[in-house]
Amino acid sequence: MRDIDQYFHYKEEPVKSCLLAMRNYLLHYNPNITEAWKYRMPMYCYNGKMCCYLWIHKKWGQPYLGVVEGKLIEHPDLLEEKRARMKIFLLDPSKDLPIKELNKILKQMVKIYQ
Repeated sequence: MRDIDQYFHYKEEPVKSCLLAMRNYLLHYNPNITEAWKYRMPMYCYNGKMCCYLWIHKKWGQPYLGVVEGKLIEHPDLLEEKRARMKIFLLDPSKDLPIKELNKILKQMVKIYQ
């Protein structure tokens, strides 16, 4: 099994299902978004440039979408925390993905890389 597949495989439910749903969502959002294993995490690239990643918040144990150029994106649910460049979008693994909000964020993200 590839490292990236192991990352998802060994997560506990419901976080595992949430991350897998996000993985599928990202890979089908835009044909120019591809998946890579970088920095020991699943990274998503737009035309080869790193644009976002999936991770779990250390303090809250919640999965999140990290947006590399998050500082350039305006959305009330994107958290900056102590990051200079990136922002994160926390996901609730016990609920359906907030597709409407994700679409707003990814639309802005893709625009940065086009």
